[in-house]
Amino acid sequence: MPRDPRHDILFEPVRIGPKTLRNRFYAVPHCTGFGSEKPASQARFRATKAEGGWAAVCTEEALVSVDSDFWPIFSTRIWDDDDLTNLAVMCDEAHAHGSLAGIELAHGGAHARSRDARVPAVAPSQLTSDYDPFVTPKAMQLEDIRRVQSDWVAAARRSRDAGFDIVYVYGGHSYLPLQFLSPFYNRRTDAYGGSLESRARFWLETLELVREAIGDDCAIAVRLCIEALGPAGVELEEGLGFVGLADHLVDLWDVNVGSIIEWSKDSGTSRFFSEGYQLEWTGRVREVTAKPIVGVGRLTNPDRMAEIIASGAWDLIGAARPSIADPFLPKKIEEGRYGEIRECIGCNICAAGAEYGNQIRCTQNANAGEEFRRGWNPERFEPASNSDRDVLVIGAGPAGMECAIVLGKRGMRRVHLIEAEPEIGGLMRWVPRLPGLGEWGRVLNWRAVQLQKLRNVEVITGTRLDAAAVHQYGAEIVVVATGARWAGDGLNFLTHDPIPGADASLPHVLTPEQIMLEGKVPPGERVVIFDADGYFVAPGLAEKLVGDGFQVELVTCHDLVSPLSDETLEGPLLRQHLHAAGIGMRTGCLITDIQPGNLKAKDHLGEFFELEADSVVLVTQRLSNERLFLELREDEEALRAEGIEAVYRIGDCVAPRLIAEAVFEGHRLGREIDADDPALPLPYKRERLVLERVTT
Repeated sequence: MPRDPRHDILFEPVRIGPKTLRNRFYAVPHCTGFGSEKPASQARFRATKAEGGWAAVCTEEALVSVDSDFWPIFSTRIWDDDDLTNLAVMCDEAHAHGSLAGIELAHGGAHARSRDARVPAVAPSQLTSDYDPFVTPKAMQLEDIRRVQSDWVAAARRSRDAGFDIVYVYGGHSYLPLQFLSPFYNRRTDAYGGSLESRARFWLETLELVREAIGDDCAIAVRLCIEALGPAGVELEEGLGFVGLADHLVDLWDVNVGSIIEWSKDSGTSRFFSEGYQLEWTGRVREVTAKPIVGVGRLTNPDRMAEIIASGAWDLIGAARPSIADPFLPKKIEEGRYGEIRECIGCNICAAGAEYGNQIRCTQNANAGEEFRRGWNPERFEPASNSDRDVLVIGAGPAGMECAIVLGKRGMRRVHLIEAEPEIGGLMRWVPRLPGLGEWGRVLNWRAVQLQKLRNVEVITGTRLDAAAVHQYGAEIVVVATGARWAGDGLNFLTHDPIPGADASLPHVLTPEQIMLEGKVPPGERVVIFDADGYFVAPGLAEKLVGDGFQVELVTCHDLVSPLSDETLEGPLLRQHLHAAGIGMRTGCLITDIQPGNLKAKDHLGEFFELEADSVVLVTQRLSNERLFLELREDEEALRAEGIEAVYRIGDCVAPRLIAEAVFEGHRLGREIDADDPALPLPYKRERLVLERVTT
C-alpha cells in the first residue's frame, strides 16, 4: 500500500546549516544506559533507528568536562581521543544508513555528582542542587568559566573529527548553560548575572566559540527547555528572549519543556499527557526564529505529525520514546505500512531502565538495547533451524503473544497459541481499563494485528489445557506462558508470610483480578487497598474505586506511594492526582490483621493502630501459575513417548515481573528456540573499551 499523500510533507529534506536531513524525522538525544561503557551498543542502537528511516540520530548527553560526571548514571563522555574513537563507530553506522549523527555536548553544572571523578561540581552560584541535595557546587570563577568553555570547544572538535554532523551546545533540563540563564540558579552580580542578556552571556560565548571552531563543518544545535513549568529554569517569555539573542549562532533549535527536576513534564507519561502536548509552549518558538525547529511530544500519529509541519510550528518531528518503541516508524509511514507501527504506550519503563544503572528497555519493543549484544533487529528474523516443528504456546498474555509472533516470523511449521479465557491478552485485558492507562492497550492491540497476519500461527481461545491434553496435542515443542496471579492471603515482601485474616474467598477480601476480571464489588462503602507491590496496580484500583463511589484509603508498606512510579517520572504527579481525587494515603504501614469492618496495622515506628474498613483489596505479591509446567516436567519419559522434544516456560509463569520483562522473555525464547538450551540465558557479546577497540 502506498503512503497517504497527506504524509508526503514528512519526507521533504530540511537544510540545517551546512548539513541536509533527508526527511523530517529526527531522533532526539536520550539516555540509554550505554554511555561510553558500551560503545558498540550505543552505535548499533542508534544505527537501527537510522536504518528505520530517522534522518538524524543523536547520542545521549555527552559530558564535556570531568566535573560533569553523573556516575552511577551512564553517560557518554568526550574527554579525550579515546572517547572520540569509540564514538566514531556510531557515526560510521549512522552514515551507512544515510542518516546524520548528532552529539549532545553537555555539562550538568550544579547537578553533577562527580562521584567517580571526585572533584567539586561547578555552577553559576553556590546553591545546593535541587536534583541531588547532597551536591553543593563551587561558584564558578572566571577561570572556571573559561576552562569549561575550552572543554566544550575541544569536545566539539573531537566530535567533528569522530564524524558527527550535528553538535549541541546543550543547556536543556536545567544543565549548566540554562543554570546561567535562570534566576533560580544564577545569583551572580558580575557580567554573567542580572539581566537576561547578562545571564545569557555564558551560553552565547560558548556558542560563539564552538561555531568559530567547527561551524563550517557541523550544524550547531541548541536544546532549550523553553518553559520550565516550575522554578528550575526559565519561563516562556525569557525562553523566547534567549532564542532571539542566540538565533544568529544556531542552525537548529531543539525545544521542549520541563527541567531536570520537572522531567516528568518533558517525558510525560500517557497517564497524564496527551500526544503532542508540548506544542502549547514549543509552538511559540516560531515567533522569534526562522531557523529549523524540532519538537517532541510522544508523537506516533502521522496525521498529527503532518498537521504540525504544515502549520509551520515545527520543521522536524522529534522523538525519543516513539523511536525506541519502533525504530522503523518513519519507514513504515513512508511505505504505507501504518498498521505495523508499534506505538509507544507512554509507560516510561525506558527511562526507568536508562536512568537507574540499567540499560534501556521497552515494553513494546523487546529488541531495544539488544541490537549489538544479541544481534537482534526488529524487522529481521532468521528462519529457525527446527522450523519443521509444531509449537504449542499455552497462554496468550504478553509473553505468550510475543513468543508466538516471533516463532511465526521465524517460519515454524505451525504455532498454536492457546488461551483459556475467551479473549487473548492476559493481564493486558484489564490493565488498560485502569484510569489513565488506556494507551497501554497498544501492547495487546499491536500483537493482535500481528497474530492475524501470520498464516502459520493459529489463535485458539476459550480452551484450557491440562497436562494430559498437552501430551495428546501433537506438538513437538511446548511453551507454557500461563502468567501469574495475585496472592489472596496477603503474602508480601516485608514478612514473607500471609496476613492473618486475609482470605480472598471471603467477601470482604479481594484481589485485583477479582475486581477487574470477575467484576466483584467490594462490600460496604469504606475500602482499604493494601499495596506491597509499589507500582501502578494499587493506585489505579484506588482511582477506579473512588470513581465508583467508594471511600478509599491506600495503605502501603513502602516509604512512598508507588515508588517505582518515581523511576518512570510520574510519582509526584501521581500522588498529587490521588490526593486531588480524595484518596487517603498512608505510607510505611503494614496491615497485621484483617477482620470484617476492622483492620489492625503498624507504622514504620512499630506503633499499632486500627482502621475501619468494610473491605480490603490486597495488592501484595504475585505467584507464578506454574502447576501445568511442573506437571509436564515431572515425567520426561512420557513426554518423549508422545514426541514432545522440549517444554519451556516464559514470562510471569517463571517469575512475576514487569510487563516489559515478560514481553522480552517471550521474544528471547522465540529468537533462540533452536539454540542448544533456550531455557537458559545465552551468553551475549561483551564490549571492550579503549584501548582495545570494539569493531563492528
